[in-house]
Amino acid sequence: MKAHLGKFIASAALCLLLAGCAQTGPPLPPSLELPKPPDDLRASRKANRVTLNWSEPTRTTDRRIVRFLGPTLICRSLDPEITACPNPTAMLPAPAAVPQIVESSRGRAQKSNSSQAAPQSYTDTLPLAIQQQNPYAEVTYAIEVLNRNARGAGLSNRVHVPVVITLAPPDNLAAELTGDGVVLTWTSVGEAQNIPANSFNNSPGVQFRYRIYRREESAGKDAIAGEVPLGEPGPTHFTDSSFEWEKTYLYRITVVSVIKRAESEVQVEGDDTSSVRVSAHDVFPPSVPSGLQAAYSGEGQNPFIDLIWAPVTNADLAGYNVYRSEDGAAGHAVKLNSALVQSPSYRDSAVVSGKTYIYSVSAVDVRGNESQRSEATSESVP
Repeated sequence: MKAHLGKFIASAALCLLLAGCAQTGPPLPPSLELPKPPDDLRASRKANRVTLNWSEPTRTTDRRIVRFLGPTLICRSLDPEITACPNPTAMLPAPAAVPQIVESSRGRAQKSNSSQAAPQSYTDTLPLAIQQQNPYAEVTYAIEVLNRNARGAGLSNRVHVPVVITLAPPDNLAAELTGDGVVLTWTSVGEAQNIPANSFNNSPGVQFRYRIYRREESAGKDAIAGEVPLGEPGPTHFTDSSFEWEKTYLYRITVVSVIKRAESEVQVEGDDTSSVRVSAHDVFPPSVPSGLQAAYSGEGQNPFIDLIWAPVTNADLAGYNVYRSEDGAAGHAVKLNSALVQSPSYRDSAVVSGKTYIYSVSAVDVRGNESQRSEATSESVP
């Protein structure tokens, strides 16, 4: 019995020893710590500024967690198939700290403070010499994130930006509130005076137009109020009637460069003017009604006088008021209607034989602004 027990103990000890030395596979090679190239590079252009955005790598090319990042190369080329970056446009320093990432029990990377990679950005100034080349050309951007030994795994995805020239904003932008809308005025220097003589952008395939932006001050959202061709030098104006009354707006203008292609249109905006502020408080009455006529009817029935006039076409029209006075009677005209008249006609049945009545009408908008009264007309009741 003791012999069997001794064999069992020896066997168990041997199993424990072997288990402690067991390996699940061959040892992993040391990581090269090469950050995986970003694949979400994006670009936007405003005037001669190109803004690049991307996400900081969190994994290496061998699927390890990034521990150390080095500098980032900004690459710009007129070659659409850029494959290397021997002469970077800029070199961004290594980030101050790599986001803290922990390895989950299943081998997945998890950030301790966020589930998103850190966003990065860079703004490049597009040289004028590039802008003055073929307006149909594009400049290609890519980035390469290096490790702390200044080694990288290659370029990110490529993005393409038009090189068409952009123009300066107009001068002397001013705004005036009228009953017809917000009237914007500025000085246009014209298209020919803006384009450099040695620029290939002076081409029939490139057009320029003023774009008018309107922003509601409380909401902060931009809307395009309209567009106007650059045209000839001199005073230029635009009337915006698409806003809402009783709100405050900020207006600005930019010049848009437009490239016409067979199946598409490319647009690039230049710099903006300073904003002008307009408080759209409606104190403007609608148009004065015109063409007022009066006609008596009453043979064989109770007498009445019918009035008709030309309709007022203001978009904010709410209705009309009808005024009447008696010929030779003292005092002012009185309003006949208790509620606004909705159509350009009215029947006055409160008339008496042997009197002459004088009529006029006014228009009222939805905010209660009332126009002046129309020219008067008269009619007699036999």
